[in-house]
Amino acid sequence: MINDNDVIDTLEELEAFLLLVEGGGLGLKNVSGLALATNNSNGRPFIAVLDDEHKLLLGRWVTQDVFENGKDMVRQGPKKLH
Repeated sequence: MINDNDVIDTLEELEAFLLLVEGGGLGLKNVSGLALATNNSNGRPFIAVLDDEHKLLLGRWVTQDVFENGKDMVRQGPKKLH
């Protein structure tokens, strides 16, 4: 469930995506976590929105730079207030 044309390529875009998910703006149900991961078949990095059973609800590709430098933001949450 990842759109190949929708790539997060800056930390600001990552933060906006995290705020959108946390605020319920995507209409996803049973969201329990977010994680940076890599695709098993090609190693491409992405941000995963996971449900309470750790199944992928939504994913967005990220650049390698965002993958490397956005880990703390995903772990700790975005700094901006809702």
